[in-house]
Amino acid sequence: MSQGNSCVPAGREPAPACTVREALDRVGGKWSIGILVAACRGPVRFTELERQVEGISRRMLTLTLRNLERDGLLHRRVYSTVPPKVEYTATPMALELYESLVALTGWAERHRAAISAARAAYDREHANPE
Repeated sequence: MSQGNSCVPAGREPAPACTVREALDRVGGKWSIGILVAACRGPVRFTELERQVEGISRRMLTLTLRNLERDGLLHRRVYSTVPPKVEYTATPMALELYESLVALTGWAERHRAAISAARAAYDREHANPE
């Protein structure tokens, strides 16, 4: 199954250069920020992430975790217990990114009401009178 990302090659393909845009798309993805922030706080299990990342489906969580692991931002550890236990931890590269992610999410939280108000005002001004 293709991951659609040239940052890290699949299989034995030669390693293409990862563009800045590709790296930003990965870490700035809809679900990636919440997952990375949670993992940077310490080891986190799949079910914990499912509860913490509001609105994410199990399938999308699985795909996003797989891509973040593939890009070297998460480490997946499987414990041989019954039932199986899987934990995700942030890699040093993700930990370096943590402060920026916290700043970005803090900015969004502080300004979400103003952005919502600006959108509503814009929509009122540009409504199509039919």
